[in-house]
Amino acid sequence: MKKILYILPLLLLCGCEDLLVRDPQDRLTPESFFKSETECELYTNDFYTLLPATSIYNETADVIVKNTLSDEVSGLRTVPSTSGSWNWDKLRDINFFLEHSEQCENINVRNEYDGLAKFFRAYFYFEKVKRYGDVPWVDHTIAADSEELYKGRDDRKVVMAHMLEDIDFAIKYLPSDKSVYRVNRWTALALKARIFLFEGTFRKYHGLGDWEECLNEAVKAAEEFIANAPYSLYTAGKTPYRDLFSSVNANSQEIILARAYNAGLGLTHDVNNYFTATSMGKSGMLKDVVNMYLMKDGSRFTDREGYNELSFVEEAKNRDGRLSQTICTPGYVRVGETATTAPDMAATMTGYQIIKYVGESKYDAYGSSETDLPVFRTAEVYLAYAEAKAELGTLTQSDLDKTVNLLRSRAGVASLNMAAANADPDPYLTSAETGYANVQGSNQGVILEIRRERTVELMSEGHRYWDIMRWKEGKRFERRFIGMYFEGAGDYDLDADGKVDFCIYNGDAPEAVSGVVYSSMKDLALTEGTHGNIVCHGTIERTWQEGRDYLYPIPTDDIVLTGGVVKQNPEWKDGTDF
Repeated sequence: MKKILYILPLLLLCGCEDLLVRDPQDRLTPESFFKSETECELYTNDFYTLLPATSIYNETADVIVKNTLSDEVSGLRTVPSTSGSWNWDKLRDINFFLEHSEQCENINVRNEYDGLAKFFRAYFYFEKVKRYGDVPWVDHTIAADSEELYKGRDDRKVVMAHMLEDIDFAIKYLPSDKSVYRVNRWTALALKARIFLFEGTFRKYHGLGDWEECLNEAVKAAEEFIANAPYSLYTAGKTPYRDLFSSVNANSQEIILARAYNAGLGLTHDVNNYFTATSMGKSGMLKDVVNMYLMKDGSRFTDREGYNELSFVEEAKNRDGRLSQTICTPGYVRVGETATTAPDMAATMTGYQIIKYVGESKYDAYGSSETDLPVFRTAEVYLAYAEAKAELGTLTQSDLDKTVNLLRSRAGVASLNMAAANADPDPYLTSAETGYANVQGSNQGVILEIRRERTVELMSEGHRYWDIMRWKEGKRFERRFIGMYFEGAGDYDLDADGKVDFCIYNGDAPEAVSGVVYSSMKDLALTEGTHGNIVCHGTIERTWQEGRDYLYPIPTDDIVLTGGVVKQNPEWKDGTDF
C-alpha cells in the first residue's frame, strides 16, 4: 500500500457541501455498495486524510521559534466567523459508512472496517475536544431538515465516554499485522494512550475531576502495547535517533504508522527546505530547551557553573545524544556527505539549527522532500505509560526501566533513578520561568524528568503545544525567547574545525569570505546589549489569558446558525447577542 494510500481517487465522496447532510458523489445507492472488502477499503481510504500531512511547520510553541509567531503564542487570536477546524464533513462520511457497512456479508471484514471507521471517529473527536472542549456528539447521519443540525455541545466527558467505546471496538477488531501505512490494532492502542493521557492530565491540572479513570485507560492501553506489540526502539548505527527521521522509508521497527511520500507520485513535503533555507522562517531551538538536555552521565547541564555563558562548542560537549541528532552541533555530518557542517546562522534565528528530519541535500529544493513522516511511534507510547503512572502515583523503577530508560540508553544517557529524582527535583524544571511550577507532590521530581524526556524525545513531532495545554502551562509563552550565547563582536568557529563560520561586526561590514555568515551588531539583539544570548521577538509583548486561551473560540457563524444553542467558550468576546 506504500505510496498509494494517500492518492487513491475519492471515488465515493462528494465535494464541499455543508456539514453532515451530503450524499456520495458517485450516485451509487448505498444498497448497491459496501458488499465486499474492496468496496469497504476504497471508501474508508479517504479517512486517512484526517491524519496530519505534517506537524513540523507548526511546532513552535515554547521550544522552537521562527521569524513569525503564531497567534496562539503571541496572544493575538480573535474569534473567527468560520473555521476549518469546526467542520463536520468527515464525521458524516464516517457515520455514513457505519450505517451501511452491514451490507458486507463477511462479518470479519465488516468488523475490521467498522473498527477502522471507529478509530478515525475517535481520532476526529480527539482533535475537536483538544481545541474546543465540549462539542456535539453525533454518531449517525443527519437529514437536511433535522433539528439535530442545531443541537448544542455535549460535555467533553460524555464525548470521551463515546470515544472510549469507539477506540476499544477498534482495538478489538483491527488486525494485528504490522503495516506502517495502515491502521492496525497497535495504532489503536497508541491512539488510546495518547487520547487518555491528554484527557487525564488536562482534567487533573485544570481541576475538572474524574482524571484518574482517564489515566488508568491510558496505562491499560500502553501496558498492552508494551507487553504484546511487535515494535521496539530502533537502535542501529551511531545516530539511530536521527536516522529514524531522515530515512526516506519509514522504519517499521519503531514507527507504528507513517504518512507516505513519494516524489514519483507527486507526494512531497518541504522539511529539508524548511530547516536549511534562509527564506523559510529561520526556525531554531530555544536556549532554555537546549538547557534541558542532560549530560551523558545523567547529571543536569543547568547544575554546571556558568552554564548560561558557555560557548556553543562547550555547551554541546558530552550531552544527551539526542541534542546532536536534533540540532547541528560540532562534528555534524549531513546525510549523504562526508564533511562536517556548522550551523548556518543565516537559516536559524537562534543559532540552534534543527537537523531532525533533514535528509540528503538533493531534497533541499522547495517541495522536494519525500521522507515518510511518523504519525505514531513506539517511543510516544513508552512516555505515555510512564507519565500516566507517575501522575497516578503507581510508577515503579521497573516501569521506568522498560520505558524512559530505554530511550535514554539509545541516546547514550545514564538511567533515570526514580528515588533520586523525587529526592532532589531539578530546580530548573520546578521554576515558573524555565520549568513547570504546577507540578507538586511526592512524585514531583520524576514527573518533571518524564516531561524532560518527552520534550527532547518528541521534539518537532506536533505534540508540544498540546502538552502545554494539558499541563496548564500557557504562561510559558510569555517568557523571553532567547538563543545562542555570544561574547560580543568577533569571529566564531561554531563547529570547532579551525575555520570561522560566523562573524559579528561593529561598523562597516568586513570583506566577505566564502562560508562565513556576517551579522552587524546593530541588527543582532543580545540580552546584555554588547554580549549575551540572541533575543528573538524582543519587541513583541506576548500575553496569555489563563481563563480563556486553553480553548479555541467557537466561530460566530456557527453560534448564530444555531440561534445561540451552541455557546461560546469562556471569556471569548464574539460580538453576538447570545
